[in-house]
Amino acid sequence: MIVFAGAVLVLPDRVIDAGSIVVDDGRIESIHQRAIDKPAGATYLDLAGHIIVPGFIDVHVHGVEGVDVLDDQQAVARVAALLPKYGVTAFCPTSIACPPEKLSALLAGVQAARAARAPGSARVLPAHLESNFINPEFKGAQPETCLRLPLRGAHGAHRAPGEREFTGDEILAVIAKQRSTVGIVTLAPELPGGIDLVRDLVTLGLRVSLGHTGASYDEARAAIDAGARHATHLFNRMSLMSSRAPGVTGAVLESNAVAAELICDGVHVHPALMSMAIRVKTARRMMAITDGTAGAGLPAGSRTRIGDRPIVVTERCALLDDGTLAGSVLSMDGAFRMLVNEVKLSLADASRMCSTTPAEELGLRDQGAIEVGKTADLVVLGRNLHVRGTYLAGERAQ
Repeated sequence: MIVFAGAVLVLPDRVIDAGSIVVDDGRIESIHQRAIDKPAGATYLDLAGHIIVPGFIDVHVHGVEGVDVLDDQQAVARVAALLPKYGVTAFCPTSIACPPEKLSALLAGVQAARAARAPGSARVLPAHLESNFINPEFKGAQPETCLRLPLRGAHGAHRAPGEREFTGDEILAVIAKQRSTVGIVTLAPELPGGIDLVRDLVTLGLRVSLGHTGASYDEARAAIDAGARHATHLFNRMSLMSSRAPGVTGAVLESNAVAAELICDGVHVHPALMSMAIRVKTARRMMAITDGTAGAGLPAGSRTRIGDRPIVVTERCALLDDGTLAGSVLSMDGAFRMLVNEVKLSLADASRMCSTTPAEELGLRDQGAIEVGKTADLVVLGRNLHVRGTYLAGERAQ
């Protein structure tokens, strides 16, 4: 038994100023509105002056500290071991568009890491694929040579020197074969065959996300009607709103059926725009993400990669050599601080976006909130909102 005593507790429905959490056998046994005395035989942590929030869940992260999830089959496990220092207790390993062999290797790594979580490592969730089926005009840092049309037998327009050709069918075959390791698939529904692909993936039980897309408002609404329930990094690499053309952004903001990701680094989206979007959709339909790369946690000037693409780390973001934004160097505790300090969210709403909403959207019933009966995945923060300790099922990871 472990007692976390005297901290500010951020619960789904309220904040307790100086409460206690009792954890037994990895689960939250009870929550108290005061600092209770030490039970016999219990481990007692005096956390007065600290804040406890549920473990952060990042549904969109490519890597951290020099490791990209596409590096090799052990990369996912290495990322899982590094993320708890940033308060992350669960994450979706996220790919960029890649050949089928590399995708299959990633998913094998996801399966292995899920089957045998190393002590102190974050929980590995099914992967998020920023897939091959995105719009080349909105590709961002995605490699155009790996983009394909979602039509049977369709080939891409380009091929990297020395790279074998492959079809979209081969990518879909990998997804179908290893679908238990796939959670989210980002695609552009306006591509030929795009709406049919949305329906097919939903039928497979996958969560379809609108992203890297130039779809019109009507095309985005058609994808939502077909089952799309997620939006990849809202505002970034998607058709934006104008007074006469709401685009994907307008469709996502309008639709309560869709939960949207938001890169909370202040670079990808201005804090004022973050605040507006959250007011429109509420924290219950918004998820804070990092879109973190292997550059996260490295000093400015470091060179690393996203997938096979070289990137350079700056103080606030990651860039391709041509200056294109290539994901972020954000951590989830940094996202939490941005939401509280710059966007001016309450601790409860920031916690919901970083933990509770992602858990609910992914069907993680035992995670994402400080509630009796749930798994004790907890983050202890100092008053400055920096991580002081991360606990998985009550066991300290960092």
